[in-house]
Amino acid sequence: MGLQKSTFRLLRFHFSFFLMPVYWFAVSQTGDQDWPRALLIFVILHLLVYPASNGYNSYMDRDTTPIGGLEHPPQPTRQLFRITVGMDILALLSGLLISPLFSAGLAVYILASRAYSYRGIRLKRLPVIGYLTVILCQGALVFFLVYYGSSASRSINAPLEGMIISSLLIGGFYPLTQVYQHEADKQDGVRTISMLLGIRGSFIFTAVLYTIAMLLMAYLFFSTLQIKEFYVLATCMLPILVYFFIWAVRVWKDPRQASFKNTMRMNLLASVCTNAGFITVLIMNRLVA
Repeated sequence: MGLQKSTFRLLRFHFSFFLMPVYWFAVSQTGDQDWPRALLIFVILHLLVYPASNGYNSYMDRDTTPIGGLEHPPQPTRQLFRITVGMDILALLSGLLISPLFSAGLAVYILASRAYSYRGIRLKRLPVIGYLTVILCQGALVFFLVYYGSSASRSINAPLEGMIISSLLIGGFYPLTQVYQHEADKQDGVRTISMLLGIRGSFIFTAVLYTIAMLLMAYLFFSTLQIKEFYVLATCMLPILVYFFIWAVRVWKDPRQASFKNTMRMNLLASVCTNAGFITVLIMNRLVA
């Protein structure tokens, strides 16, 4: 039996692009990159761990309304569940090629992701705990794993500022990814951080956390003498700021503007600009080295 179309779609490989900035940020701050291992980590995260998490979440939720990356999600089958388990096992085994510590970190991420979605635990129904689970795993934990795993010296001394910034960047935009699905979440018994904040509150929350993230990023880059790199990164991120405020004004006038399509436009723009910024920083640091 071949891979069903619904299974492939619900794995949402393209959604990994939205989580990719943390990877590039961590690699850019690693001074002694081991590129073969860095490439393996990229594959493990973006082609195995993230898609498996997406698929498992879809298997549990059985969404009939738009979800991140899919406006019309198909219904999952048992094959999707089996594929996600297989991808998780492959990710853990591949992680051992980096180190047992790296594989253990992946296990923490996978278990937290499952606890977030699994109907018997369902952390996503708890707005604060569910939110913290997401931003700590997709942000700080992933930054640490990439920094440690891609470092030739296997340094566990990942900069704390980088881990916090990663969580703030994920956490700042995460409520905006939920603003269009309040009604669907309510019907499913889920109470997200975005529902707790409200539509306008989600935008205010994003603005505050994003400001803190940029200030902390400025501190990190200036304290490590990456001054030019910070200005380049800030320039790359400028379109995000412009679109965010334009969108916020529209939402203030008409809450219906907090729609799936507008959310995806925001996600895509933020991902393109942030990925471009951190990749540029990586290139600049390599040229200096």
